Amino acid sequence: MNHYTNFHQDLSFLWKPLAKPEIRPVESITDFLKKPVVYHTLFWIGYFVFNTLRWGFYFDDYLYSLKSNIVEFPIHVLLVYFNIYFLLRKVLPKSLPRYIFYLLLSILIMSLVRIVLTYSFVTTEVWRESVIPVESPFGFNYILAVYLGELYFIGLITAIYLVIALISSKKNMLELQQRNHETELSFLRSQVQPHFFFNTLNNLYALTLEKSEKAPETVLKLSELMSYVIYKGKQQFVNLSEEIEHINNYIDLENLRYGNKLEAKLSISGNILGKQIPPLILMPFVENSFKHGIHYRNGKIPIKIGLQVVEDELIFTTTNPVGSSQNLRTGEIELSGIGIQNTKRRLELIYGQTFTLDVDNQSENFLVTLKIKLYEN
Repeated sequence: MNHYTNFHQDLSFLWKPLAKPEIRPVESITDFLKKPVVYHTLFWIGYFVFNTLRWGFYFDDYLYSLKSNIVEFPIHVLLVYFNIYFLLRKVLPKSLPRYIFYLLLSILIMSLVRIVLTYSFVTTEVWRESVIPVESPFGFNYILAVYLGELYFIGLITAIYLVIALISSKKNMLELQQRNHETELSFLRSQVQPHFFFNTLNNLYALTLEKSEKAPETVLKLSELMSYVIYKGKQQFVNLSEEIEHINNYIDLENLRYGNKLEAKLSISGNILGKQIPPLILMPFVENSFKHGIHYRNGKIPIKIGLQVVEDELIFTTTNPVGSSQNLRTGEIELSGIGIQNTKRRLELIYGQTFTLDVDNQSENFLVTLKIKLYEN
């Protein structure tokens, strides 16, 4: 069990989503050639031509080789993509023996299909390359030869895919580490902004003069806020409860800043125990709601933050009054700031295309909704 667990973890880069590609217009032939579909197309064209010439030279019969490859080519393509996009990503993470069984079975089935199609549409001369004459297309040795040929080809293509996936995963991991570092620095610069920091200190000074009981609590919250950013921000995952506590500390300090005028509410539903998320992945949206949402409604500043846990998914929302500094063009996400941009890129690197980030431009409110997968502790 431990061996399979280690094996499962080593190959986890196969089924974890890779970074979502940036969508941009094709500016040159170089940009066009970088598209994955072009890579795949060029590879299969190259393989088809090479294989046709190779067997045509071997048999000194290029027409036979062409017809044979026309039959075999779709079988190769189906097996390769069935293995890569279904077996490796869906079956292997759950069970290694099941993956091996389905792989060997699918190769056997497609080998038999290839034998029947070749015999029916290409030639009735079975196994031309064999030194031993074979008459039946379903002889054991012939089926074994075709099977091993398909197995060799699938193994070769899978090895190429694994190398490419591993390189891509390592590249994304390095970029993710850099983004995490940039996020940490951006929080030190932007989240605890000078006006926020000094305002909190001024309020703290006033509390100490008044000998208020809130002074020690304020010092503690400010200390915890900065400590979380510096130390927890370096970890890969933190408990969801810790992230919530960090958000609460930030809200409490903003309440100290604006007093009774601020109506900031944090609502939580669902079971948060044992759940983990990347650190500081939610705070940029909270900070953004305060940065752009300090607008009075009936003498109050209403800001709502919601966390809803549904099984292994977190639905996170922020709602704040619309301000003139927010660009609210329909259908576009306009969230400003270095922290926001780093967070969006971190989401892409961690979750690939499995997360959703939506902005709703309502008549009076700016609503951000983020849905991400939660990890178990």
